[in-house]
Amino acid sequence: MDLNLIVLAGTLAAAPELREFDSGARLLRLLVTVRRDEPRKRLDVLPVTLWDPPSELVAQQLERGRRVWVAGAAQRRFWEAKEGRRNRVEIVAEHVTVRPIAAQSDD
Repeated sequence: MDLNLIVLAGTLAAAPELREFDSGARLLRLLVTVRRDEPRKRLDVLPVTLWDPPSELVAQQLERGRRVWVAGAAQRRFWEAKEGRRNRVEIVAEHVTVRPIAAQSDD
């Protein structure tokens, strides 16, 4: 059995981009930063797309640095550009949750 399941917990690397098409479909694009310390320090910035995002998600303050959880699948896209055939792997989200902003400590 094959399985294509991605779960990320990270922070937004930039403000999201919302595109609306003539068909009425909407596309939310996010860049999610995921940090790892083991087995070595690493920082990945992963492109995430969410088709027809819920209005509640779009209405939230989605700015750089906000923590998000993403569940979806990896997908490789191909397209033609001036430089020739291009491709990229992105996460196609089924669900995006914005995590609450942590309370400030007085310590």
